[in-house]
Amino acid sequence: MNDDLARFLREELGHAPTGSAGPWRVCGTVWLWQGSAGATTKGSWFFLTIDGETAAAIRAHAVNAAAWGSVYVVATIGATTWRTSLFPSKAAGGWSLPLKAAVRKAEGIDEGREVEAVLALAT
Repeated sequence: MNDDLARFLREELGHAPTGSAGPWRVCGTVWLWQGSAGATTKGSWFFLTIDGETAAAIRAHAVNAAAWGSVYVVATIGATTWRTSLFPSKAAGGWSLPLKAAVRKAEGIDEGREVEAVLALAT
């Protein structure tokens, strides 16, 4: 977070974001979402859920939200690094990190696999 924004939040609002400004290490189980037969979005999408303190820290430090409240990040799993977006997840009270096919293939990731990701806000 830039110093001016932190100062504004502290002075004008009485607080500044808490928690680390990243990068963040997260571990979780990869899960699969499949579009329903009648949905306009068909196919399968793989995600990693980001919740708890890490989700709160990302929310606090993400200054610029994009479409649908998403946040631009640089993600790394294993030896693969890519730019993507985290999407808000009401169910998890945090974020969903989409895992595109190229990343899953490069890292041998399937549904149900436990993975560790490192996330940093994109600049």
